[in-house]
Amino acid sequence: MNVSENYRNAWESYWSETSDAPGEAIWDADPSLTSQPHSELFLPYADTSRTIVDLGCGNGTQTRYLATRFAKAVGVDLTHAAVEHARRAANGTGVEFQQLDLTDIDAVRALHTRLGDSHVYMRAVIHQSEPGARSRVAAAVAEIVGTEGRAFVVELTSGSREVLQRAAADPGGPGPKLRRVFHHGLKPADASDDEIPALLGEAGLTVLASGDTALAQTENLADGTRIDLPARWFVLAGK
Repeated sequence: MNVSENYRNAWESYWSETSDAPGEAIWDADPSLTSQPHSELFLPYADTSRTIVDLGCGNGTQTRYLATRFAKAVGVDLTHAAVEHARRAANGTGVEFQQLDLTDIDAVRALHTRLGDSHVYMRAVIHQSEPGARSRVAAAVAEIVGTEGRAFVVELTSGSREVLQRAAADPGGPGPKLRRVFHHGLKPADASDDEIPALLGEAGLTVLASGDTALAQTENLADGTRIDLPARWFVLAGK
């Protein structure tokens, strides 16, 4: 199953209505809270002379950091609007961005053919994908890593739903950044805890390491506490 037009349009409209200001997207946390600690977990398993592909790169904040740790970084996203944000923010630094639907296996294979076996960084993509498309997203990871690449995948756990429900129940309702997520019909933490590792295994990926973490958000609860969403990370090898 490819992504539906409703899903594609929801993300396109979200990014079209998002400014270039750092942190306006609720998940656009500083790399010191995300891709930097993730890289420390990943680097023992990854050859830094290879390209790393940031799947679901959004406005490219994490991609730009990854470019400082690997020989080359390529960010891909479903939406044209997100890719345009990322290209503007890159400002000619040499980080590459392109629009790519991860459920389009021909397009994913073409990317693999161009880059060769590459590493993958994927942060919170499967959990918000449409149920019928999730297996193709996992298959895209396997296609890109091939036999020599490695993947770092981090996905929200069911505990995130409780945090989001608490945020929505704050006096005055959810904050403006979370409200925009709901307004555009996006569905965070929609996959079950068992579904993520099952999909990765069915795609032919082997778990080399895993652990619990939290994904820092750029919005706070009413009491001033930063919203941190419980998550689980996986380091994966291909077939």
